Amino acid sequence: MSLGRSLGAVLGAALVAVSTGLLAPSTAAADPTTATEAQTLMRETAQQLTVIDEQLHEAELVVAAQQQAAADAAAQATAAQAALDVYAPRIAAIAQSSFTGKTQSRVAAFLTSESAAELVQQMTTLDMIATHTNDLVAEVEIAQSAAEQAQAAADQAAAAAQASRDQLQAQKAEAQAKADRYQADFARLSAAEQAAVTTAVAGRAIQAPRDLPMPPGAAGDAITAALEQVGDRYLYGATGPDAFDCSGLTMYAYAAAGISLPHSSRAQSQLGTQVSRGELQAGDLVFFYSPISHVGLYIGNGMMVHARTYGSPVAVTSVDQSGFRFGVRLG
Repeated sequence: MSLGRSLGAVLGAALVAVSTGLLAPSTAAADPTTATEAQTLMRETAQQLTVIDEQLHEAELVVAAQQQAAADAAAQATAAQAALDVYAPRIAAIAQSSFTGKTQSRVAAFLTSESAAELVQQMTTLDMIATHTNDLVAEVEIAQSAAEQAQAAADQAAAAAQASRDQLQAQKAEAQAKADRYQADFARLSAAEQAAVTTAVAGRAIQAPRDLPMPPGAAGDAITAALEQVGDRYLYGATGPDAFDCSGLTMYAYAAAGISLPHSSRAQSQLGTQVSRGELQAGDLVFFYSPISHVGLYIGNGMMVHARTYGSPVAVTSVDQSGFRFGVRLG
């Protein structure tokens, strides 16, 4: 076995989550000296990559929420500006009115009045206009302040969303580089060694029975859709129709049944009703590892269909494998 330092470099640079949500290097692993050690390190790296993938999915959901918040803030700023613009013609009319200068208008009223009664009437009218003008100016000031605050909030939300997008793109590029190195090392293993790594990480592929009973409704539709993808390749971030990652496959399957799921195994694990291994029913989502970083679709008889990991196609395997946490029943 000649994996050399390339595999050691992959493992030495494997990413783990830190409190800031960034991906940071973990402790370097020793270079493998035997085929068995190499396979062990490959399994560990594959598991680390699934964790990284899930972190990226969660970050994508955060960025999407920030983008929506920025869009909402921009709409509010537009509405606030539109409300302010309503006052523009009214302010212009006052500015052009002969009554805009209160003292001047009072002098004009005195000079043009033909009687005391008429003068009193004009003075009363001027006072009413002045009061109305003052009230209107106060309304404009409130609308102006609201528009400025809304625009500032929109600018801040847009900047936060852009910063998060930039950070996410950098994280994706870094994760993809590590996945590429892993897949290059995986390709250098023999077929038997590749099978051993894949089986250890994601379970041994089995043939689903042809007479597998299908549950009614959305669960049956989702299982049918997922089984039709068996053999499709694993690809991070893929949601079909010809390549999938784990949460991409379950999202695709349930979308075919008319149910929308988020593109994140951890987010999917927070939906529906949690069930134990003994309570599993066909159509339940099944989750693995702590923290949750993998999901499959239970199809009954102790089997699940899932997009397994790098280098492994969508397959049916036993649900009873290392890392099982719980199931989730939707609806």
